[in-house]
Amino acid sequence: MFGAYGHTGRFVVAELAARGFVPVLSGRNAQTLEELANEHGLEARVASVDDPASLDWALAGTAAVINCAGPFASTIGPVIEAALRAKIPYLDVAAELEANLDTFAQYRERARDAGAVIVPAMAFFGGLGDLLATAAMGDWTEADEAHIAYALSNWHPTAGTRLSGAVSRERRGDHRLRYSGGQWEHRTDAAPTLEWTFPEPMGPRPVIGEFTMADVVTVPQHLSIPDVTTYMTAEAARDVAAPHTPAPTATDESGRSNQTFLVDVVVRSGGAERRATASGQDIYAVTAPLVTEALERVLTGRTKTVGVVSAGEIFDAPDFLHALDPHITLDLQPQKQNA
Repeated sequence: MFGAYGHTGRFVVAELAARGFVPVLSGRNAQTLEELANEHGLEARVASVDDPASLDWALAGTAAVINCAGPFASTIGPVIEAALRAKIPYLDVAAELEANLDTFAQYRERARDAGAVIVPAMAFFGGLGDLLATAAMGDWTEADEAHIAYALSNWHPTAGTRLSGAVSRERRGDHRLRYSGGQWEHRTDAAPTLEWTFPEPMGPRPVIGEFTMADVVTVPQHLSIPDVTTYMTAEAARDVAAPHTPAPTATDESGRSNQTFLVDVVVRSGGAERRATASGQDIYAVTAPLVTEALERVLTGRTKTVGVVSAGEIFDAPDFLHALDPHITLDLQPQKQNA
């Protein structure tokens, strides 16, 4: 596991250990890595993306690699290359749009031809929304639009979130990204402030529209939906943008913060609408069961395809989501023909 000692990485290490895996911990900071390894009684292997040989050593004898090290624009390429050399599956928890897009664009053909499995954005952003949208689609083969609205009680960003955001903004410049009409648009206008009606008891809340996150990359990779839009509650958007918002603070023995989330997905086709929602606690912590469940399914062959794949494309989405109990509370409306 690369980037084991980061905020999200520590949750993933704990979840892997709880489910009986024996992760090999890897990263470039030898002291921090050794401290974490000693805490869990695990092996540590120092490695850097600037040293391919060190990555080869870090992955030697392992069954798969999970990349939790941001900024992912710098780590994805080297770690994927090492995984391809080792002939093992690769999963990451990246939420950087440009890095996600690069993964699909640069590795799709190579991974497919090699029969390799590469699952990007297997996290709260990217993976969960994609699974919910796939489940909501049900028997539909196409839809007109998908909307994914996030209600976060607060968003205290980690240092990794801030660094990844800065890297994305540097790559993007003054533009923001929007997916409309089956194409990516580079917009210079401000994202709109709208109202989204979340399921009761939450109800209507102000949101930032076109708050484009990794789900807008993952969903159209495999679902025939030309318009995919994500939304963020306005308070949470202000939190993550403010320079002095503190990092998350643990409020229970597992290290989770008191942050709560609701992800509300609506898919529309013609005059019909389908919905799927999931709620839980701490977007960073919930990434751990998401990526660990994905790893277990990849290693046990409970997959649909190979290549660079979104969560909903490679896994049985409703079954995967139900397997996340008790980490999330799920509401999947029955998806019947022409419902």
